[in-house]
Amino acid sequence: MSHSSPTGPAPTRAPADQSPRSAKLAVTVFPLLIIGGAALALLLPSTFAPLGAGVTYALMIIMFGMGLTLTLPDFALVLKRPTPVIAGVAFQYGLMPLIAFGIAWVLQLPPALAAGLILVGCVPGGTSSNVVTYLARGDVALSVTMTSISTLLSPLLTPALCLWLAGHFLPVPAGEMAWSIVQIVLIPVVGGILLRLLLPRIIQAVQPALPWVSVLGITYVVLAVVAGSHDELISAGVLLILGVVIHNLCGYGLGYLAAALTRAPVPTRRAISVEVGMQNSGLAAGLGGTHFSPEAALPGAIFSVWHNISGGLLASVWGRRPSTPKR
Repeated sequence: MSHSSPTGPAPTRAPADQSPRSAKLAVTVFPLLIIGGAALALLLPSTFAPLGAGVTYALMIIMFGMGLTLTLPDFALVLKRPTPVIAGVAFQYGLMPLIAFGIAWVLQLPPALAAGLILVGCVPGGTSSNVVTYLARGDVALSVTMTSISTLLSPLLTPALCLWLAGHFLPVPAGEMAWSIVQIVLIPVVGGILLRLLLPRIIQAVQPALPWVSVLGITYVVLAVVAGSHDELISAGVLLILGVVIHNLCGYGLGYLAAALTRAPVPTRRAISVEVGMQNSGLAAGLGGTHFSPEAALPGAIFSVWHNISGGLLASVWGRRPSTPKR
């Protein structure tokens, strides 16, 4: 089992390799660092705007770190328990893009911000979702597998869904976006998996450092995107933040409801809820800035900050409630 949103710590093995104290650190310190990065970018935009040139490389490092935490058994759950895995991934790629489209339409967001919010809905699960699931007493094995599968499917599904939905607001270079995702996501993740297979002892030794590498990477992305779109964020801030918050909370709620309708047990419902609600918004910010405009990267940057806060709160609430009936 692992613990994962390039928006938050890279997946690290949750209950097995990681103590509860370390896991709680992941959902408290990491969001504070990301919030601090966003605040700095707002205060000193000209200082951090040049960081935009390195966003793609930061994302590649994060995804490579994710690959280093994955093992082949993380994918075996697809064969052992295909129903919750397939249902969870279907809910994620089915619900979040449509919710984002609806919010963008209702709030009448400017085209670039609408496309950026939809892009957030179309990316795979976030990398901090696994530790939130662990702390929420959810099914961590399912969470890790969903993150892994949705990530590997992203070069195909993310551009296709963006073309369908974001195309109503802006032209979508689906082919170029697919190739970017292959470079940013698929190649680094597969490379990390292969390196772990070749050097398991060395990689195991550096596991404790991987979450810190990842959070520094996403903090870099937030700094760059917020600084680069400072003026747009100030002008559209309240409306955009409202859209991001609604999107994330609807993901949690509808993800849980959809899982409940399949009569899944409570730990499975919690895992699917967290996976659906927490997106790889760092990737969305990077893709938005590359293929649309700097403004289109803003929803991903704001989501990166917010969903780490909401995920920590959700983990705190569910962590105090038993996930299995008392006997």
